[in-house]
Amino acid sequence: MRPIPGCDSKGEKMNEAAIAERLVQFGKETSDVQTSDASTGVPEADALVNNLIEFPHAFVLACLMDRGERWQRAWQVPYEISRRIPDFSISTLSALSLDQLAEFMSQPKKLHRYFKKMSEVFYRAVQRIVSEYDGHAERIWEGRPSSAEVVYRFLQFEGAGPKIATMATNILARDYKIEYSDYYSVDISVDSHVLRVFGRLGLRRSSASNEEVIYKARALSPDYPGRLDLACWVIGRNWCKVDESKRECGSCYMSDLCPSAQK
Repeated sequence: MRPIPGCDSKGEKMNEAAIAERLVQFGKETSDVQTSDASTGVPEADALVNNLIEFPHAFVLACLMDRGERWQRAWQVPYEISRRIPDFSISTLSALSLDQLAEFMSQPKKLHRYFKKMSEVFYRAVQRIVSEYDGHAERIWEGRPSSAEVVYRFLQFEGAGPKIATMATNILARDYKIEYSDYYSVDISVDSHVLRVFGRLGLRRSSASNEEVIYKARALSPDYPGRLDLACWVIGRNWCKVDESKRECGSCYMSDLCPSAQK
């Protein structure tokens, strides 16, 4: 590994393999105990999107709304729509017109920053669940399909790029314990925590593209690259803060191996 300017002799000798092993282990440990306890701040909204038994389509729709908006607000959209209709069954949703959804998205308050586009994404998603899965969204992930197949199925929804598709596939595996036949295609979803933690660990160069980070995660954890998502989130949220003056390197799980902590 190329020495990092400014690091002491210990930092210069940091072994990337050891860093990778520790990070992967932390990712595995946190994933093993993680449950779907992330909160939007609205208990009723959380209950709806977490109910994969009765309303699996709520989860799919929430994931598709998670673009250009804080995730807590985006994931409230299914619940806000549910308040405007008799029930949240797929049959009731499929009877809504695009104009009705657009009105729900914009009145009496805007449910999303891009409410007009998200109305269409929501509408097309419901129609796809009905036409492709006979109204049963859980068929996207049931039966231990390959991770590539699940990512592919999410990608077929309008508005779902690789980041949303892999995020949804990863959440199902990590938080809801949905089983796939493999996890090779569950990539890391590059966000500010991932970029910051990878950067301070010396796992990426400052100008690295998101694609480089994705492939680096594949190299570090080839059997399940997305396992590193939660690890980076926990490390970034708890210790590896954005503000240099607020970093808590001494408490961090990676402190003895992190080149930045040795400065």
